[in-house]
Amino acid sequence: MGAQPHESGPRSLFIGLVLAKLWNPFAHARISISMSGQPLISVRDLCKYFRTFHRREGLWGGIQNLFVREYQTVRAVDRISFEIEPGEMVGYIGPNGAGKSTTIKMLTGILVPSSGVMLANGFVPWKQRASYVKTIGVVFGQRTQLWWDIAVVESFKLLRRIYGVSQRDFDERMELFHQVLGISDYLNTPVRKLSLGERMRCDLAAALLHNPPILFLDEPTIGLDVVAKDHIRKFLHAINQRYRTTVLLTTHDMDDIEELCRRIMIIDHGQLLYDGPLHELKQRLLRTKQIKFALRGSEAASLLGAALSAEGLESEKVDEMTYRVRFDRTRISTAELIRKILAAGDIRDLLIEDEPIEEIIKRIYAGEAVKEVSAGAPLPS
Repeated sequence: MGAQPHESGPRSLFIGLVLAKLWNPFAHARISISMSGQPLISVRDLCKYFRTFHRREGLWGGIQNLFVREYQTVRAVDRISFEIEPGEMVGYIGPNGAGKSTTIKMLTGILVPSSGVMLANGFVPWKQRASYVKTIGVVFGQRTQLWWDIAVVESFKLLRRIYGVSQRDFDERMELFHQVLGISDYLNTPVRKLSLGERMRCDLAAALLHNPPILFLDEPTIGLDVVAKDHIRKFLHAINQRYRTTVLLTTHDMDDIEELCRRIMIIDHGQLLYDGPLHELKQRLLRTKQIKFALRGSEAASLLGAALSAEGLESEKVDEMTYRVRFDRTRISTAELIRKILAAGDIRDLLIEDEPIEEIIKRIYAGEAVKEVSAGAPLPS
């Protein structure tokens, strides 16, 4: 939301890692000091405000800006609270400017919060950053933590030294990266010569080289093709099952959320609108269903059209013998509509589908479902 100061992202984290290595040369491959039974990440009333001013246009406007400024406060994150347990994979979603990346930057120690309490893996990220960054992995979708002009494997070797990863652990994780991410073909290629998909796979591997208990992902699949996205999703599943790595994922790709996360948090205008299971959100806001049916003969189409018109519905032609009808399940029950369709025509096949998750999230972003989400509307029967 609004103008934000420039942050260096992964490079800033790298500086923290170097300091951590200098202060503690005997860093372990994985450090997790959260107490058993306690949340790995705990956030209470977290706020981040930015003070900006209105910039006037033109030469005269620039002179005015030097002497008279109209300031305003942008509430990028406004009193949000949540907890994340070890091993959870949580989707953190919202429209552009909602406050997602600002939250991630505070959780990684890049930004200092305006107020609130934040604890991750036993550390206060912005206060104990030198020690904290050894226990996290971070991937920003359009920024790399690899060195641009050297081979990928050389970046990995340098990161192994920084993190203090033993050669045995390094070889074991490289083998996992080869199996799931398929990065062996371009380990000796300079980073600048990699495609976006290849670089993202390598960035994920670099973030998980030291086997951190927490992984922050900010748009990790942005701009990737279907194959690259599939590789990354499989890899995230594998490291979560094998190491119980806790993942906080921000994305606009709802396929990422559906395949990886059972729990989602929705943020908009800096405020947390929903925090709970994905399936419950679907049930709460799933107003629209669709029935796709295939006819045995063309004469049944007119009969079905008349039956549906009586209910205020219209059928959509998919192909020569297949039709689809969308309906509001709060107004008409699925069973009743199916009975009417079967009675009106000779049906060869029938398929019931839910409203895509993209449509639900789109309604939330547009503000149509905000009250239902935040107030906890009753689940439809």
